[in-house]
Amino acid sequence: MPQSDTTDKILQAAASLFAEQGFNDTTLRQITARADVNLAAVNYHFGSKERLIMALADACIEPLVQQLERALAERLALAPQRLTLDELMDMLMRTLLQAQRRSTDELSVFMRLLDLAYMGRQQALREHLVTHYGARLQPFLQHLRQDSAPMEDDEFFWRLHFLLGSVVFTLANFQTLVALEKQTFDLDAEIERTLHRLVPVLAGGFQARAESIQFCWL
Repeated sequence: MPQSDTTDKILQAAASLFAEQGFNDTTLRQITARADVNLAAVNYHFGSKERLIMALADACIEPLVQQLERALAERLALAPQRLTLDELMDMLMRTLLQAQRRSTDELSVFMRLLDLAYMGRQQALREHLVTHYGARLQPFLQHLRQDSAPMEDDEFFWRLHFLLGSVVFTLANFQTLVALEKQTFDLDAEIERTLHRLVPVLAGGFQARAESIQFCWL
């Protein structure tokens, strides 16, 4: 079997298992069993589970970053004036929707990867993501900062991570939220509608002025 075929089979098996079970509960033996390859193949192609996760991160994130770069370039080519927060959030949500349409596993794994990257023992994964994608995401973040309310750098840092947390929570737990909405309102949630609902919430978070008001403890 060609090396690329074996690599793809392992990545596809890992993506589906990680989406179903999460990273900690998935073993290399489960991955190789689903991929129908031997355990030595994972060691040969990736070296370790950690390196496999990084390779999967690249497979998931690279198409997303390319799509976001392309969307931003196309919008600026049509109208080079400053982008609004609503436009930027819409651009981001459309990028995520494209990922979901390519593969439901891809979006689910991407959300789990972002969550995993912020766990205490995952410095290597965080550094990998920053090294490979940080600079490429800077143009989008710069436009985001330009149309945000005036705020200090540390405030923008937190607002950005509030955005990230909202998206990760919503999409990583989407099936649970779908079930809750069905139980409560007898409605069937759709991913496109859900992403659309996030746009004003996220844009509003950057438009709100930063206030130096402290909580008053009684």
